[in-house]
Amino acid sequence: QDMVDFADGISDRAAGERLHRSLQGKGAFRRFKNELYQRHPDLISLWHAFRDARARRRAVEWLRDEDLISGDEAQRFLDENPEPALP
Repeated sequence: QDMVDFADGISDRAAGERLHRSLQGKGAFRRFKNELYQRHPDLISLWHAFRDARARRRAVEWLRDEDLISGDEAQRFLDENPEPALP
């Protein structure tokens, strides 16, 4: 879902459509990475930041759901660490 959301979020519609097409069928992860690295190297660092922010969000939500941190702590972290803005 992160790759789809990233492709949806970038303002370059042609790049977004190419990234979406890369996600169809078996081998989607490899095709997405190839498309990104070969045709859109300017988006690589943004993709990594987006992916990492999503992973942190899921980790914090899991900690909250398991009552290992409070809802307030989770929300504070999420507020202080937003996903990067996509171009």
